[in-house]
Amino acid sequence: MAAVKDAVLERAVGLAREVAVEIAEEPEHVGEYLGAVREAERLVSHRFACTARGYRGLAWTVTVARVPRGRTATVCEAELLPGEDAILARTWVPWSERLRPGDIGPGDVLPFRPDDPRLEPGFTPTGDPEVDEVAIDELALARVRVLSPQGRDEAAERWYRGSRGPTAPGAVASSAACMTCGFLVPLQGSLGTLFGVCANEWSPDDGKVVSLDHGCGAHSETDVDPAPTEWPAPDPLLDENAVEVVAVEPSRAGDAPPADAPTGEPGGDAPTAEGPATEVSAAEVPVAEVPTADEPAPEPQAEQPATEEPATEQPVTELPVTEEPASEQAADGPSDDAERTPDGP
Repeated sequence: MAAVKDAVLERAVGLAREVAVEIAEEPEHVGEYLGAVREAERLVSHRFACTARGYRGLAWTVTVARVPRGRTATVCEAELLPGEDAILARTWVPWSERLRPGDIGPGDVLPFRPDDPRLEPGFTPTGDPEVDEVAIDELALARVRVLSPQGRDEAAERWYRGSRGPTAPGAVASSAACMTCGFLVPLQGSLGTLFGVCANEWSPDDGKVVSLDHGCGAHSETDVDPAPTEWPAPDPLLDENAVEVVAVEPSRAGDAPPADAPTGEPGGDAPTAEGPATEVSAAEVPVAEVPTADEPAPEPQAEQPATEEPATEQPVTELPVTEEPASEQAADGPSDDAERTPDGP
């Protein structure tokens, strides 16, 4: 039901402005008049623009009222209220509900929540030694409260979808999963079927809970492919102090017989075509071979080169053709015997 028009309250604009100027820090922060709003019967709110910096869209609102049959307006309340285009802060939420993972720092303490759905009452000793021993020692239930199924499910989903699950960038790039790594320490209980704790100091997940299908580059059973170096190979270094310099004299031709020279009889040196000539005395040369003064001296025969026989045949030893001394004298001139002949010059 719409409020009835109230002429007495709607005319109280001056009274409302005085109250707005009084509550504002500066008089100039109260701007133009924005109109009146009928809140209820005999209850009207007058609005004035706020010109203060940082309060765009807000308006000074002064509410006035009157008693039945009254002719005087009375101020009920005055405040600064946001308009339709005002910049508003988020709805206030208690700090215990605003907390997010990682907000708790050293020395911070959370309030106790007796109705936390993630927990359930722990084991209460029954007095039976066998039952209490199984519950306390094996199941570790000697606590006031333990994880409830809801708490375990929330933790498993949070860990699996987090940065240490199978979808993390490091896990996608790894070549092997954590389940085959020697540094994985499995958890106990139902969470141990899917999670473990990393114990590798070189891993980015050292000391943290990881899923069995997670992975990283510090896996115990993987290796990198050897890559060739881009640096050029250096020249070898020689220790000149440990090198012994030996002077080698050049070998002279003829000092040693050739390796393929034919051999003669065992125990003796066989003469070769290139060996030394056999000396023959002049008394052993026949007289008929000595040239006379009328006969020209025979030309010396050229020395025939020795031919090499194949290695497979038995070499034949040949004596070289020797030149007699008489022939040499004939080549130079007539001998002494020719000069003493009767027919001489």
